[in-house]
Amino acid sequence: GFAGTPGYLSPEVLRKEAYGKPVDIWACGVILYILLVGYPPFWDEDQHKLYQQIKAGAYDFPSPEWDTVTPEAKNLINQMLTINPAKRITAHEALKHPWVCQRSTVASMMHRQETVECLKKFNARRKLKGAILTTMLATRNFS
Repeated sequence: GFAGTPGYLSPEVLRKEAYGKPVDIWACGVILYILLVGYPPFWDEDQHKLYQQIKAGAYDFPSPEWDTVTPEAKNLINQMLTINPAKRITAHEALKHPWVCQRSTVASMMHRQETVECLKKFNARRKLKGAILTTMLATRNFS
């Protein structure tokens, strides 16, 4: 098995290749994506399909949530979620990225009510699924 939360795992970890610091940049890219819109870049109920999405780098910036996110933010995410770890942005480079350096842009992203609402919906769906599975297992054990 793998260590870590499945949606944050990098392609090189899933391919069972040697890995280093770039895996942390990948995870930070996933976190940044979630912080900006409230849901993850890679998601599927089926873990195998989730891993396929990650290995292919199959994510996008769908409307309407991404319509108000700056091109600089999307560019940083693209550089953090680059499949090839050798081509992925480094932490040093990320800190010098225009989106990070433009403090007014960062500040304008801090209080996005839509993001909070999306995050609540995403977490509510996950909790509901967990409750349903627990109920199914409990009823199966008692029947």
